[in-house]
Order: sequence, then C-alpha cells, then structure tokens
Amino acid sequence: MAEVVIEGVTKVYPGNVAAVRNVSLHIKDLELMVLVGPSGCGKSTMLRMVAGLEEITEGVISIGGRVVNDVPPKDRDIAMVFQNYALYPHMTVYNNMAFGLKLRRYPKPEIDERVREAAGILGIEALLDRKPKALSGGERQRVAVGRAIVRKPKVFLFDEPLSNLDAKLRVEMRAELNKLHHRLETTMIYVTHDQVEAMTLGDRIAVMKDGTLQQVAPPLEIYDRPANQFVAGFIGTPPMNFLKGTLVAQDGALFFDEGSARLRLPERFWPLLARRAGQKAILGVRPETVTAQPDPAAAGQQNTLRVKINVVEPLGDEMLLYLSTPRHDLIAKMDAHQRAEVGQEMTVAIQVARSHVFDPDTGVNLTATPATANA
Repeated sequence: MAEVVIEGVTKVYPGNVAAVRNVSLHIKDLELMVLVGPSGCGKSTMLRMVAGLEEITEGVISIGGRVVNDVPPKDRDIAMVFQNYALYPHMTVYNNMAFGLKLRRYPKPEIDERVREAAGILGIEALLDRKPKALSGGERQRVAVGRAIVRKPKVFLFDEPLSNLDAKLRVEMRAELNKLHHRLETTMIYVTHDQVEAMTLGDRIAVMKDGTLQQVAPPLEIYDRPANQFVAGFIGTPPMNFLKGTLVAQDGALFFDEGSARLRLPERFWPLLARRAGQKAILGVRPETVTAQPDPAAAGQQNTLRVKINVVEPLGDEMLLYLSTPRHDLIAKMDAHQRAEVGQEMTVAIQVARSHVFDPDTGVNLTATPATANA
C-alpha cells in the first residue's frame, strides 16, 4: 500500500510567513492526486514537504503507513520529477536514468534491465546514447520521468513538469502521463497551476489558495459543484461569470435581480436561499450556459439579458463573445456559426438551472450541499 496521509501540516518560514496552513489530505493508494492553485498558494511547498525537501513546522506526513517527518528524502521511497528536468548535462540519457540506481549499488544487470524497460515504456530507446543538449524539451521531460520510473518508488511526485513545454507538446505529454499512471499502477501527486492539466489528469483535485485547501473532489464535481467562488472562478476556461445583484422573493418564487433584468432561480434553490430574500448575492454562470436567443421579441422574457457584443474570438468550431449589460461584463461560449459582430446588440438566455449563488462576503457557494462543500 502507498497511501499518503497529510494531517494538520503547516509550514512557516522565518518572518512568520505561513506558506501552508493546517492542511489535511488523504491520497489513496494508486490515486493520481493533483494539487492546483495560483502561484504562491503553497502547492509546491506541500509537495516538497512530502518529498522531505522542506521541513514541516507542524503536523504529520505518512507514506505507506510510515510516519516520515524525520526520514531523509532518499529513504522515503519516493521519486520526484522537477519542472527544470534536473538532468546531468555531461551524462548520456542512459547514465542519467541509471545514476540513482548506481548510487544505491544495484547490480549492473538489474540497472540495465530497469533503464531499458523504462526507456521502452516512454519510447526513448533510440535516445539512450545522447546527451541532454541534443534532446528536445519533450525528450528531456521523458528522460526525467524515466529516471523516476527506474526507481520503482511507492509514490511519484511531479512538480509542474510540463510548464516549460509548448502548448502542443503539453497536450501530448498530458496524455502520456495519463497512460503512464494506468500502466505503472502507482500513487502519484502532481502539482500544477494549470487547471486544464488538473481537470484532465487528476482522479481527484485539491484546490489551494493562500496555503489552505479550498476543495478536494473529482474533477467534474469541482467543475459542476464548486465549494466557493474562488474554486468556481479558478476551475474552468474561460472562467465563470459572476453577476452582482439581490435575491428577491416574488409571487411564491425566488429571483436574482441583476439590475437590468430579473432571473428566476430554479426551485431547488428556494429552500436554500429563502431566508436571504432581500440580501445581496453573486450569481455564477458558466460561459457555455449563456446561449443566443434568436427571437428579438425575447428581450425582457424570463431569464434573458439584453447585451452588447464587445469582442468576438473565433476558436474554430466555437467562439467566445465578450458581452456587457448596463451593469456587468460577461463571456459566452457559443457555436462559431452563430452570427455575431462587434457592436451588435443581442438577447442571451441564461441557463439558471446550471448556475450557482455565492455569499458576497464569504464566497461560500450557498447552493452547494454540505457534503459537496466539504468533499
């Protein structure tokens, strides 16, 4: 078993700078857990504490049932893949991959077998005699991963390994890492600031902000039921639209008053929000739930907004429209064949059944169940 259990872990640097604050996280055996968040949120510090490269100020970390707080990195049975590859420039690919095993005095036949097996998995057999300067960025990244594979560790740790690659290569390497996880059947912890990587790679995602965990859940659950406004805005491309307004009870129903229009909220929201009628709130709307309303007479109908098109971004089979109402800016994701021109006015329909309502002071998702918020 290679579970990683993080209990109440805090990291405080000199000057009372808290990089990680009381984080508890249970990473299951064979799981690929992604730590995601903006720069400076503490995700890399968290990974380095698991690796033993940073001391823990408070809390306990255990790997495979063994507490490793005071265990040196080399004895934790982990392998780490760094952002900058960390390859030895004077060594061949073969020797870079074999170096760690040589230090541990593995027999030469076993070293050779492990290196060639890892090279076969990664498709770099033809590169074994080259040096890093003769490799592309993607090839160097594969060598760095191969150096970790030969160790056959309990846990793999990845610290933003794709951030130095171009966009096309990042997509390819994401798929390779996904296949690698299923083939190796081992526990992986992956750190990134790229929420697309998080969504495509993770069995579960742990979203961090300011050194604290915001939500831990499978990718689709985080996307569909974010625990708070930060998670909702961070996960998703383009980001969620946030409209400021007031909750209004009228004729036995509950509405969100945006300022220029009233949107009728779904009935499942009413019991959760009834006590907040008359109070300020924030409505979260995904860009793909803002749809064109072709009938000009629809303006003023329920759950529609009259908007002006400010920017059109074609993206092949779809396009992004940057829109504005008298009070808000918002983004819509629509079919590329929809007629849209800068300066044009149009009516859009809001799919409120897929919306979220947030507390304007705390950011908490008022329409998420407690189980979802604390997943």
